[in-house]
Amino acid sequence: MHVAIIGNGIAGITCARWLRKLDDGVRITVISDESNFFFSRTALMYVYMGHQRWEDLQPYEPFFWRKNRIDLRRGYVESIDPAAATLAFTGGESLHYDKLVLATGSRWNTFGWPGQDLRRVGGLVSIQDLEGLEEVTPEIKRAVVVGGGLIGIELAEMLHSRHIPVTLLVREGSYWSNTLPREESEMVSRHIVRHGIGLRHDTELAEIHGDDTRSATAITTTAGEKIACQYVGLTAGVRPSVDFLRDTPGLEIGKGILVDEYLRTSAPNVFAIGDCAEVRNPRPGRKAIEAVWYTGRMMGETAAYTILGRPVAYDPGIWFNSAKFIDIEYQVYGEVPAHGREGLATLYWEHPDGEKSVRINYEENGGAVRGFNLMGVRYRQEVCEKWIRGEAHIESVLQTLGLANFDPEFYAQYEADIVSLYNRQTGSNLQLKQKRGLDAVLRFLNFKTRAPRAISTPDVR
Repeated sequence: MHVAIIGNGIAGITCARWLRKLDDGVRITVISDESNFFFSRTALMYVYMGHQRWEDLQPYEPFFWRKNRIDLRRGYVESIDPAAATLAFTGGESLHYDKLVLATGSRWNTFGWPGQDLRRVGGLVSIQDLEGLEEVTPEIKRAVVVGGGLIGIELAEMLHSRHIPVTLLVREGSYWSNTLPREESEMVSRHIVRHGIGLRHDTELAEIHGDDTRSATAITTTAGEKIACQYVGLTAGVRPSVDFLRDTPGLEIGKGILVDEYLRTSAPNVFAIGDCAEVRNPRPGRKAIEAVWYTGRMMGETAAYTILGRPVAYDPGIWFNSAKFIDIEYQVYGEVPAHGREGLATLYWEHPDGEKSVRINYEENGGAVRGFNLMGVRYRQEVCEKWIRGEAHIESVLQTLGLANFDPEFYAQYEADIVSLYNRQTGSNLQLKQKRGLDAVLRFLNFKTRAPRAISTPDVR
């Protein structure tokens, strides 16, 4: 059987690796027009900042692909013929497949802004985006970044690291407030300003102005402010990269490529995974499209089983994400809605320095823990997930909160302060049980070699 995979990001490559683990005889071809090798997309910013080299972004040595008999093909697929099971490439070549995996990723949004096609305007999704930014950097005296999401703050930090003054436009009243609860959102906004990055709240891009060379020279905001700049970063979200597939016979596309619980599309023998996949019936509390590294990896692994005739339904598990807002590390586990919900209580502790916090969400009735939101403090994923999955009571969690703390032992610990806050708010008299250290954590988890979520680990030679 020949499996062709379009896209060499985390979803596509994870699928290829698991196909090889599960079947020694399957033929695997990975196709990409972006790069010769799989690379860590989340680390692109560190190349620009001088923390890593290009070659450091490759998780696998070049011999990995030969050893595992995964064929890498550089090229652009113009169209797909599902009836003939054939891919058509630019240049006239074609490739037959038995099963096809679409892992085409995402691209940065544009919304018809005047001037969005000018030179010195770009996003930050691909290697080509970074190369374009590097090329024009010597011309940049000032930059504007449009959008208050994760990519926006990364791009602002990158430019700031080159001593380029940056202004970040955020349409909400504080940074990423459609995702972060109010206190954490305001924390990040303060942190951005403290690091010397200009921040405009409650405003959006209206127009990008250019010169006679069709290069960006300024922007105007919806508030009427004109800001001179030689670079405009468009980071107002991403969308599935599926435009070239919209005329594919039998392939149903909404915002992304529609898939069932087994990641199968409406076209025969065609699967979709990662940022480009739109789940028809997402699990409660989950979005139909989740452009997140972790879910892309899980989809790639799950799809490999079904492709090889061992069907496994996609289960994203408990929501998890992580990021870094300049110097503040961020982790979220479980249910942490930006604006709460009826019946969901929250315990929010913030350090006096205003740059560390712990939020624990739990049911008002019954006390079952539902989610954790961490800023500047790191908690163990396995411990938090076990509490959430087992619907542990908030007071039980608080008494053994040290089990979750993943910060090194010489860091300050805040569990006692969090328990004390809960006692003051509820009139309780909880006492912290000092269960810390790796041995205590392993006992709590009943540690053994952990299989991937929802599916079994295959035998690997």
